[in-house]
Amino acid sequence: MAAAVAPAQLYGSGVLGLGPGLSGFNKLRISKNRGALCLPERQRLVGSRFGLNVRASSSKSFNAAAAAGGTFSTQTGVGNSLLRKVTGNGGTPFAPATGSMEELELELGVCIPFKKYTPEGVRKKVLSTPKDYISMIGRCVEILWTLGVYWATLSYDCLVGRGEEMVPLRAGQLRDLLVKLGPSFIKAGQVLANRPDIVREDYMNELCTLQDDVPSFPDEEAFKIIEGEAGKPLEQIFSKISSSTVAAASLGQVYRATLRTTGDEVAVKVQRPGIEPIIYRDLYLFRLLASFLNGYSLAKLGCNAELIVDEFGQKLLEELDYVLESRNIQDFYRNFKDDPSVKIPRVYKEFSGSNVLVMEWIDGIRCTDPEAIQAAGIDVEAFITVGVSAALRQLLEFGLFHGDPHPGNIFAMRDGRIAYVDFGNVAELSQRNKQVLIDAIVHAVNEDYVEMAGDFTRLGFLAPGTDVAPIVPALEAIWENSTGKGLADFNFRSVTGKFNQLVYQYPIRIPERFALVIRSLLTQEGICLTLSPDFKFLEVAYPYVAKRLLTDPDPALRERLLQVLFKDGQFQWKRLENLIQLAREQVRLLNKNQPLQESLAGDARSANNNERKKTIVGGKLDLTDTIKDGARVMVTDASLRRQLLLAFTEDSRLHIQEVVDIYRLVEGEFDPASVAADIIRGIPNVAREMMLSWSESVLSDR
Repeated sequence: MAAAVAPAQLYGSGVLGLGPGLSGFNKLRISKNRGALCLPERQRLVGSRFGLNVRASSSKSFNAAAAAGGTFSTQTGVGNSLLRKVTGNGGTPFAPATGSMEELELELGVCIPFKKYTPEGVRKKVLSTPKDYISMIGRCVEILWTLGVYWATLSYDCLVGRGEEMVPLRAGQLRDLLVKLGPSFIKAGQVLANRPDIVREDYMNELCTLQDDVPSFPDEEAFKIIEGEAGKPLEQIFSKISSSTVAAASLGQVYRATLRTTGDEVAVKVQRPGIEPIIYRDLYLFRLLASFLNGYSLAKLGCNAELIVDEFGQKLLEELDYVLESRNIQDFYRNFKDDPSVKIPRVYKEFSGSNVLVMEWIDGIRCTDPEAIQAAGIDVEAFITVGVSAALRQLLEFGLFHGDPHPGNIFAMRDGRIAYVDFGNVAELSQRNKQVLIDAIVHAVNEDYVEMAGDFTRLGFLAPGTDVAPIVPALEAIWENSTGKGLADFNFRSVTGKFNQLVYQYPIRIPERFALVIRSLLTQEGICLTLSPDFKFLEVAYPYVAKRLLTDPDPALRERLLQVLFKDGQFQWKRLENLIQLAREQVRLLNKNQPLQESLAGDARSANNNERKKTIVGGKLDLTDTIKDGARVMVTDASLRRQLLLAFTEDSRLHIQEVVDIYRLVEGEFDPASVAADIIRGIPNVAREMMLSWSESVLSDR
């Protein structure tokens, strides 16, 4: 497989907060357990979910890569993006990546895992004996017959002129057909329900109702699997376990139990026996069909059919991997360990394995039950803010997000926290993807639709080199229609519906991970609307973005803050006021979560004041570090200093009142003494920088 490495210049000269001492690739982490080559992301490593929690020196990293069979280059330089073949699976080389797999890997960005899925690997797995060929032919006949009959009914409808009239009936028949064909087709239908670039809207709406509605397999068989995984009898593991399943799906089923050793309540997830060969067999057939349809799909739909199958296969095999799901949970736990408003269940690794996953039982309130949430003393508006903030942190901060946040996977804890379960379907975004998403938000705020179209190309929605000029007016119309009455009227579902129409008019393909992003946001917006019919997505999302732009120390975000504050070379005083007010609103809403505040206050009584400040959710908007950074940059950056001086004196007047208004807004939101002390300590460095700048200007004049 190929390891895509981000351009070296992103990691030099402190662009991501690494400082000038860390350039190129002098810190890498290689993991044979997880199977990945990843670059550092600020002070934590990109793609942490693919590796061990260790940091290695350059030499150790190279030795580890060699031991894993990996090859890569340490070449650095502006714009350098490297792609190298690596091997995995215990030293067994994967087959060379196909064109579509290479395209997928390039899209994924800075961290490419040693994937379990490759087209050639699947073929070898399902066609290793003559008996496999016979089984494959039988399954192929079954699928072709079932789909052929369905296709014939569609053709007949069109022939007699009843195509549109019969769509509701045929869409329902398609859903039932997929359930009949088994787990792989159920999962494929769920994926197609989020792919407007492939399926028309009326069929999508029907496929959205597709559930893992399959009968559970015998409990006795499940209990034998649990005993085999743990290596001991069931009664030695659990003091009690539910006699039947509490939930069943196409890939597995869940039981509730109590651990004998600790008395902890746990959820026991057991994989359906014999499911993996079925999945591999169907994936091979999907890929075979895609190879025949690829020319048509590229010409008519503007999308690569093989790439779509590869994306689907990769995600499906990840869902089958309970060891990977266990690591997903642990990574989510690490990401949110300092966020007391989010609950991630604990994994009991000693009882878990490839076919069984034992995790902490979450006893919460269903997230779509506003009456029960209010009865627990939880402010619904505050809970919604906690949920949206957690979702945006996953997407824009961690780059690792829950891909299936439906109401059965999200709960309100009685202390006000939000809890997530079921981490088989997660997706990740590279550091580059996260930055481009933030860029897109900035460009939307600035109404820079040309750059927004460029963001679509950088995110993989448009092929490189696509002429974006015709798309710009369409994006402008969608955004302006959605926010015509103000951002408060923005509805994510309506924007998505309009965008779905756009993909049929232009060569737009929705990458699988962004299909998951869209589905995730739509699902969570639906949950929020159930809790509060007046919910407006941007009313909650913008305060989070504003707070992060104002308080996050990441230099890349500081740069984007400046992009927001300057438009056409003019400083936007009103926009700065709005950002501060929005950030304060985020804090206010979080502070309304009374049960959580009381619980955390009790936990913090024994801690010192500093720890207590960190523990309480919301607290206050602390702009101390932002002001320090602003003062430092203003003194050292001559260009920015000139821009700010022009802003202060533009329109032939001094903007004293605006400065006073801004000060009144931030008064009490920063520590003046700390800012002053920092400025005083920095005077020697500032003087040195100014002298060097002056010397360079004198020498350049000569």
